[in-house]
Amino acid sequence: MPVKKQTSKKKKIDDKAIVSLYMDYVLSHNTEPKNIFLFCKENEIEEVDFYSFYGSIDALKEDIWIKFYENTASNLTKDENFTSYSNRNKLLSLYFTMFEVLTLNRSYVYFTLKDNKEGLKALKQLKGLRTHFKTFINQIIDENEEPKNETIQKITKPIYAEGAWIQFLFLLKFWLDDTSKGFEKTDIMIEKSVKAILDVLDTTPLESVIDLGKFIWKERFN
Repeated sequence: MPVKKQTSKKKKIDDKAIVSLYMDYVLSHNTEPKNIFLFCKENEIEEVDFYSFYGSIDALKEDIWIKFYENTASNLTKDENFTSYSNRNKLLSLYFTMFEVLTLNRSYVYFTLKDNKEGLKALKQLKGLRTHFKTFINQIIDENEEPKNETIQKITKPIYAEGAWIQFLFLLKFWLDDTSKGFEKTDIMIEKSVKAILDVLDTTPLESVIDLGKFIWKERFN
């Protein structure tokens, strides 16, 4: 009588599991997987399961950054007082919480933005994060209690949101290069740069910009 071959139980997979496996693969091999087939084979998952969540490795890499943001936003909303914070404190909370999340994943972030030698190409994976980030900034502007001329606000919002995004990229670069204990210099930079950008919005920037410039000069050129 022939013995019926037992089929192994199919590994349950979801987007979070794929993200975890991918980040582990990158750090263990010090390189990105050459293709989806090899990645799935090594991790014993079906290609069809991978494609049910991501159409490509690039899409997966972009979603990792979105998940960093979603983790940040989730932590922010746990604070019942967050909605009553001033614009300054909301922005500070966003940056500090975001960099706490990134610090937990620093090895991956460092590899994907610095060690892979892709340069500006690596920024493509931040596309989804940029959208979420700018939406958050626009919400901060909308929640501003001070009424503003509607025409001025239409001009200010996109400029401010884009400026805040560029500021985040600058802080990200600073953090990647920061070797201070507990990344305390990044904390100082966040404080100073947030004050500067909010002062720009209020059209009183000179003192904060000079203060920020002095700090940057001291850290990078002394």
